[in-house]
Amino acid sequence: MSTSTAGVPAWNRHPEPFEELISSQAIAARVAELGAAITADYASLIDKADVVLLGVLKGSVIFMADLARHIALPISLDFIGISSYGDATVSSGVVQITQDVSRPLEGKHVIVVEDIVDTGHTVHYLLQNLATRRPASLKLASLLHKPERSERDVAIDYLGFTIPNKFVVGYGLDIAQRYRNLPFIGVVTTP
Repeated sequence: MSTSTAGVPAWNRHPEPFEELISSQAIAARVAELGAAITADYASLIDKADVVLLGVLKGSVIFMADLARHIALPISLDFIGISSYGDATVSSGVVQITQDVSRPLEGKHVIVVEDIVDTGHTVHYLLQNLATRRPASLKLASLLHKPERSERDVAIDYLGFTIPNKFVVGYGLDIAQRYRNLPFIGVVTTP
């Protein structure tokens, strides 16, 4: 793999299996807008209860890190591991919690941070599970949404981008744990 003159990897060169769909610049601009919206929505609530960004491992890590830096409020971070893909490119439909939160969520304003809402089954299950933990409020931030694949209605309170029904990688999303570190969202062109 070659590198650019700035020392940044020159991704998306033969034989990489993807083409750029959303640029790193577009992602950065939209994440900043989402952070500003969250700041505005929670500014009056911050003295009443803690705000927790709850990242869904592993895909949301990069999005959540960038989003957190654009929220101008005191927040805490936690993670939950949940899977329905394994190493496949299609959801199995079987949801597994692989790692639970480290602290109770009761009485806190919880914003679930997800990389992508695809069929909606995984995030629907997660939101139902978290609601039983009695948070003060529960909202969803997702970088991506594929409405063509939706099988369950899920309210996305903070949405980055709506994308076509294509398998994507980059900015946290992967194929068998690879390509999470791409700075853009790429459409997979070969299986």
